[in-house]
Amino acid sequence: MKLTTIAILSTLIGSSYAQVPKTLDALLNQVRKERVEKKKELNERERRFVNEKNKQQKLLLDAQKELRRQEAITKKLQTTFNANEKVLGKLEEDLTIAKGNLGEMFGVVKQVAGDFKGQFENSNISAQYPGREAFMGELAETKKLPGIDELNKLWYEMQREMTESGKIVQFKASVVKPDGNKAETTVTRVGAFNLTADGNYLNYQASTNQIIELPRQPQGKYLSMIDDLESAKEGFENFGLDPSRGTILGMLVQAPSLGERVQQGGLVGYVILALLCLGLVMVAERLVVLNKEGKKIKAQLDNPVAGDDNPVAQLVKAFEENKGKDLETLELKLDETILKTAPVLERGIPTIKILSAVAPLLGLLGTVTGMIATFQSITLFGTGDPKLMAGGISTALITTVLGLVCAIPLLLLHNLVASKSKGLLQILEEQAAGLLSKRVDGSANA
Repeated sequence: MKLTTIAILSTLIGSSYAQVPKTLDALLNQVRKERVEKKKELNERERRFVNEKNKQQKLLLDAQKELRRQEAITKKLQTTFNANEKVLGKLEEDLTIAKGNLGEMFGVVKQVAGDFKGQFENSNISAQYPGREAFMGELAETKKLPGIDELNKLWYEMQREMTESGKIVQFKASVVKPDGNKAETTVTRVGAFNLTADGNYLNYQASTNQIIELPRQPQGKYLSMIDDLESAKEGFENFGLDPSRGTILGMLVQAPSLGERVQQGGLVGYVILALLCLGLVMVAERLVVLNKEGKKIKAQLDNPVAGDDNPVAQLVKAFEENKGKDLETLELKLDETILKTAPVLERGIPTIKILSAVAPLLGLLGTVTGMIATFQSITLFGTGDPKLMAGGISTALITTVLGLVCAIPLLLLHNLVASKSKGLLQILEEQAAGLLSKRVDGSANA
């Protein structure tokens, strides 16, 4: 029982002792010793706590003192600030009164400078006189009244813009070619409207301060006008002037050429053009053959002994070979000769008519396919961007135009060829009727 009590007490006291007391007296001494040590430790901690408390109290007092000092400074500064506000308001009022009409002039100068800044940035005159827009920008954003020198320079730049707008001058400048290379060349400036060089139109980009040759040029007649203008020394010359200072020219060069319009027709457009070419070849072949046969027939009619390599001569030969037979047999022989000649005169004419009828149908096919592509674009992307629908609409319209362009001339040429063919066949029928009437008259006289 004693050993158990000792074990429990030693467990409660702690297991950190170096040696476990073996007797109650040893345990009592050890507990007493431990209590003394704990008490010293607690006293030490209490002493440190009191010291820290005193320090914190001192810091708090110092902070409160500093706060009162800063509040006093803030109050003083606020008083000074309010006084300065009143003084500043009075000074601003005095300044406004002192400015008078100069304030209104200042606003007008800034507005005019801002307007001319935008105009100079888009003016072709800046290609010859760069840097003007920088001065206008500074003047438009200045916070102080402009001086006499600045006003004089503003007036000078405005006057120079108006004066140079009425001049055609040439100057040396670096031009950026479509391939990205730069070339030093002579640039012709037509007022503030157009820039040209080496027979081509140019474009001035104010953002990069560069003169760029347009990658696409307008139609040939406008380029020939440039050559005439650049080579002229005096007098007047026709010239394609852009009064919008580049807007109309930019839209003009974006217009597709004839080849590009044909490409917009796609596969159906090329098929229509192939049919047109085929039809024109057939028409040309028919005209050559019919004119040749017509000349032979005319020569035979003018001179009965001209030859036997034409339909009339063959008709006369058939008559001579069968004139001793009965009238019905003779008529059949003459009809047979005409029927043998007809394919030579009518060959290919129905095909030309078919081509003239198929062409608008193909145009309609291209129209339908183009509209299908347009509605597919609308389904996928909506109607927010018209450019997405432009491809299908272009195919639809171009194929319709190509179909009509193919059908109309082929239809007219078919009528011409058919009329020539029918005319020659009518001559043969008249000759056959004449020969039959000659035979009837001969039989009646006999």
